[in-house]
Amino acid sequence: MNNLLLLAAEAAAGTEQTAKGSNWFSMVGMIAIYGVIIFAMWFFFMRPQKKEQKRIKEMLNAMEVGDCVLTTSGFYGIIIDISDDTVIVEFGNNRNCRIPMDRSAISKVEKADQGSGADAK
Repeated sequence: MNNLLLLAAEAAAGTEQTAKGSNWFSMVGMIAIYGVIIFAMWFFFMRPQKKEQKRIKEMLNAMEVGDCVLTTSGFYGIIIDISDDTVIVEFGNNRNCRIPMDRSAISKVEKADQGSGADAK
């Protein structure tokens, strides 16, 4: 009878150890799942945004005098001068409207050798 009680006590202790081990494993699994979710969110949301920022930076660095640009406000113009952080853009056909702008105000650049819609007329 005494041995039977000891065996029951050992079995209960073994069950507790197994429960503690599976609890640790489930916590590690949960942390791994959160890690995968965070990586997936970075991969699908942050990575494309950084690629787009890199593309815009390369486009702005490749601007040259004579290129046709589209500003963020929707105006088309031609670059007549470029400095470090400003660009002077000429708007209209009468060549009297020259506005200095920040480089970040340009959303699209068409190279002069491609032929833009404004020069086609």
